[in-house]
Amino acid sequence: PRSDCVAAERLCLSDSTCNATYRILENCALAKTRLLPLDHDSRVRCLNAELDLGNSSLLHCKCHRRMKRQEHCLRVFWTVHSSVTDGYFNLETSPYENPANEEHWKTDYNKLAALVSGKNCSQLAGDATNPCLKETHVCNLSKKCVRLRTDYASTCTRAAGSEDVCDRRKCLRGLRNFFEKVPEDFTKRILFCPCQDEFCGERRRKTIVPDCSFQSNTKPSCLWLLDFCLEDPFCKSRLADFQQNCQPADTSPDGCSLHNHAACLQAYMGMIGTPMTPNYVSNSSVEVSLWCTCESSGNQKEKCDQILGMFESNKCL
Repeated sequence: PRSDCVAAERLCLSDSTCNATYRILENCALAKTRLLPLDHDSRVRCLNAELDLGNSSLLHCKCHRRMKRQEHCLRVFWTVHSSVTDGYFNLETSPYENPANEEHWKTDYNKLAALVSGKNCSQLAGDATNPCLKETHVCNLSKKCVRLRTDYASTCTRAAGSEDVCDRRKCLRGLRNFFEKVPEDFTKRILFCPCQDEFCGERRRKTIVPDCSFQSNTKPSCLWLLDFCLEDPFCKSRLADFQQNCQPADTSPDGCSLHNHAACLQAYMGMIGTPMTPNYVSNSSVEVSLWCTCESSGNQKEKCDQILGMFESNKCL
């Protein structure tokens, strides 16, 4: 079985040969992070160091979405796999193990029914016309769900009449905390609640407090957004996971190359709280997008359109 990368790194550092090879890879990854150009000999040395790991547990390690020291684990993974990060469409290896499957991702309605039973039933019954409001009330019945939702909502909301802009970085961190720590039975129901009218759609679109976490006064270039994401191990990991699990396929009945719609939705949810946070574009549709533009992208427009298209016109998603 694959070990997690934190344990694999610990094992490698205890072996002198593996340790020396790993230190070379750390320097290679550092140069790439700082956008320092590597000469031919340095590139060869980096590639050989990766090959020298052979079948070691470090080369085949993975991370778990909710593990402790997740960011450290991801940093180790990208140190060992630095050669596969030359561009967006080379991010084909997700650092995460065990994507969701359809059966596992079905909501445990019996468990939630027991939680709801005898609590606020009249209130929940009155939410039949607004499923998103109902899911919010279900969240309120879980101490962890309501606490972490309140935390990010207060962080992401500007004070009424205040000219101060919200702290976007803290807002995104609060969102990540919510989607990482609250059971998916709650988070996916809030994010993907089905709507029949615009009142419900507006509540769904505002789940992530888009004025702070999503929108800004001007749309940045999608290429700039991508570069910013690739500099951060967490964002880069979630993007790799999204690309792997939401890869569209025209010949597939469900539009997904991996035939796993649940894994794609889980990967989409994982993007929330990163610099490339997506969201619904309106109150009346389930179309999603990034907050960025491909105007003025010059000779890289095709690449830019592909990045944006992974969200705006992805049949799998």
